[in-house]
Amino acid sequence: MCGLFAPLLANAALEIVITEGVDSARPVAIVPFKWKGSGALPGEISDVINADLRRSGKFNPVNTANMPQYPSTDSEVNYSAWASTGADTIVVGSISDTPSGQYEVKFEIIDVLRAQVTNGKSKSLQNGNLVLSEDHIIDSRKAIINAQDFRQHGHRISDVIYEKLTGTRGAFLTRIAYVIVRDSKVYDLPFQLVIADYDGENETRLLSSPEPLMSPSWSPDGESLAYVSFENRRPQIYIQNIYTTKRTKLTDFPGINGSPVFSPDGKQLAMVLSKDGNSEIYTMDIASKQLRRITRNRNIDTEPSWTPDGKSLLFTSERGGKPQIYRVNLETGKIRRQTFEGEMNLGATIAPDGQDMVLVNRTRGKYHIAKQALEGGAIQVLTRTDLDESPSIAPNGSMIIYSTLYNGTQVLSLVSLDGRFKARLPAANGQVKSPSWSPYLF
Repeated sequence: MCGLFAPLLANAALEIVITEGVDSARPVAIVPFKWKGSGALPGEISDVINADLRRSGKFNPVNTANMPQYPSTDSEVNYSAWASTGADTIVVGSISDTPSGQYEVKFEIIDVLRAQVTNGKSKSLQNGNLVLSEDHIIDSRKAIINAQDFRQHGHRISDVIYEKLTGTRGAFLTRIAYVIVRDSKVYDLPFQLVIADYDGENETRLLSSPEPLMSPSWSPDGESLAYVSFENRRPQIYIQNIYTTKRTKLTDFPGINGSPVFSPDGKQLAMVLSKDGNSEIYTMDIASKQLRRITRNRNIDTEPSWTPDGKSLLFTSERGGKPQIYRVNLETGKIRRQTFEGEMNLGATIAPDGQDMVLVNRTRGKYHIAKQALEGGAIQVLTRTDLDESPSIAPNGSMIIYSTLYNGTQVLSLVSLDGRFKARLPAANGQVKSPSWSPYLF
């Protein structure tokens, strides 16, 4: 069992394959950052930014080969030439080495259309005087980084660009957790709980087990995961720190111990237990392990999910016949049905803004990811892949990661909240399922 606890590099990273929705996205240009140092660069930051923005579904970066020039500062930009590419925004930058062995990274985000009108300069009134300003420069920054931080810093720059151009915080400096099931004929511990950067890079195995692992869920501070393990031949809920790998067993009740989900303040877990007979929703105070039973019903209640304010839970219930989504007020205990369309609706989670819920909808025998306004309205089906399940939403509400079937294999896929952008994250070896998107980490 020692293999259970050792964090090891996993051996089959995910790779995002975009399948739909980039051509209609906003064109931008990320000019390759100019290298002003000696020797070889430890990493290519502009490639990371290009990939991030393309995968967001919001942007369609200009191909490097189609760029009219390769400036590294605003003063070198030919605005008219860039306007002809269709890109309304360009990002330029440079990288130089420092005497300390670190690297200085500079970049500027430039509004091409505004710069073209003002020829790169405009006048503004400051303290009663007309002065030249550079208000076509949306943002400019510089930082000193280490060699191993190139990829992370690329994500950081992507977050800045995304927020400046959309008004919404970027989610490129985040991680995903998921379960990979390897071939048991080859692996002694085929069930692996894995974490990786949002794009599948830096994949690290947190836990390996001979028995199933299920339902990973991030703590609000991004430092721990709650999950279900069958390593002792029965379901038990654990919380594990992803940095120290220290873990705590929270439940070992007879029957079902499942679907752990952290409350928004990180002090409680919602979960499913059948220790009193039926499958019911409970909450647990993590510090004291004190339980509170939330539902009492002769049918199955499962898959809890917190509202952002922590005052209610969504859950799946068969109390109306077939599974549908219900909402319970934790103060009053009042329960209200949320979904009515389709044959069944399952596994709901709420977008960070609290406006929409994302769920699995079954219509005509097909399971697809869908969304519906929390306060009512029609269901909008977002995916057309096979056997879609386990949706998890990015912390900025822009994208959904979920498990689906592709060529007979369970893989992860992405879809934007408006349904226009789609991508796959297939693994080279194994079935991938139960994804969970982290909160903001920095």
